[in-house]
Amino acid sequence: MIEVKNLVKHYGDKKAVNNISFTVEKGEILGFLGPNGAGKSTTMNILTGYISSTSGEAIINGVDIMKNPIKAKSYIGYLPEIPPLYIDMTVEAYLDFVFDLKKCKLPRNAHIKEVCELVKITDVRKRIIKNLSKGYKQRVGLAQALIGNPPVLILDEPTVGLDPKQIIEIRTLIKKLGKTHTVILSSHILSEIQAVCDKIIIINKGEVVANDTADNLTNNVSNDHKLIVRIEGPREQVYKHIHALDGVTSVIADMNRGENIYDYEIEATPDLDIRRPLNTLVYEKGFNILMMKPNDLTLEDVFLKITMGEMVEDTFKTKDNKRTAVLNDLNISFENKKEELKEDDNKKGKDEKAKKEAVIDDILSDVESKAKKSEKDVSSKNNKKSNGGKK
Repeated sequence: MIEVKNLVKHYGDKKAVNNISFTVEKGEILGFLGPNGAGKSTTMNILTGYISSTSGEAIINGVDIMKNPIKAKSYIGYLPEIPPLYIDMTVEAYLDFVFDLKKCKLPRNAHIKEVCELVKITDVRKRIIKNLSKGYKQRVGLAQALIGNPPVLILDEPTVGLDPKQIIEIRTLIKKLGKTHTVILSSHILSEIQAVCDKIIIINKGEVVANDTADNLTNNVSNDHKLIVRIEGPREQVYKHIHALDGVTSVIADMNRGENIYDYEIEATPDLDIRRPLNTLVYEKGFNILMMKPNDLTLEDVFLKITMGEMVEDTFKTKDNKRTAVLNDLNISFENKKEELKEDDNKKGKDEKAKKEAVIDDILSDVESKAKKSEKDVSSKNNKKSNGGKK
């Protein structure tokens, strides 16, 4: 449905898009990601016919948009980041105008009514667009993209300005549209891309650096073989027994979740599934597993690792290695640590008390010295008066 072949775009000496190729099939929702300046917006502008490419092809529903732009554009419904609205028109008049602009052949009133119901703007059809909230303006922008029921939808930040309830509704709508349309969705909300899209393309420095499903990207990027397990039991005993399991290479227990309840980050050799032996161990020792999950990377982690390369990966590794080394070297039980802290507090308390007592002693000593001096002065004056009287 969408086919991009060896697409190149130059702005003077700068190569914004560098020989990228990908395809999007009918009934597929593609998430299009990239950091600022990566060439993502340039690619989308070429696909919609807004700008031309330096070389390469962008084929929409079998039509090259460079050779036959009018026909290719008739297959596209486009929602840019800032919706193209005529704010002095009513919603109904605006959609009626778009209907004529696209030379739509569908039954006018029925089609516009259906689109309004889809994006939930029926209750504001008679209102002037400039008086609508940002969320409703975004919905009207989405409605204009759907006029004519185009087979290809290109949506740039479609949920900007929507509240959480509206975001869920638009996500559901995009999933529904994805069953019968080809959808390219660009968003900076990575959780949204992960929740909605069948495939993800990440573009960086003008090149496609990843093109796969979210799950496959996570598996390919991550070398971790870790479990996060929440276990109830004496920390030192649990730690010791887990570390003794065959194939376990690392155990970290640095998150307290309650009395004798800790989250254990367990890493094993890549070819070993330790879940069953771990369950057996916990049962035999009388501990309790309260939660178990793989330590999967989020799409945000994947995005950062791919676009920032070895720098961020080395940072992650360094932090993990330091944390593991510190915890393994210390290996001090929680109770012992508490006792150390208590001793520190007692010592600090004694030091503070000694300081206060020293200050008080200094003050008392000073007062006593001044009092003695005063008594001495008074005595001296009295003696002088006494001697003067005798004369």
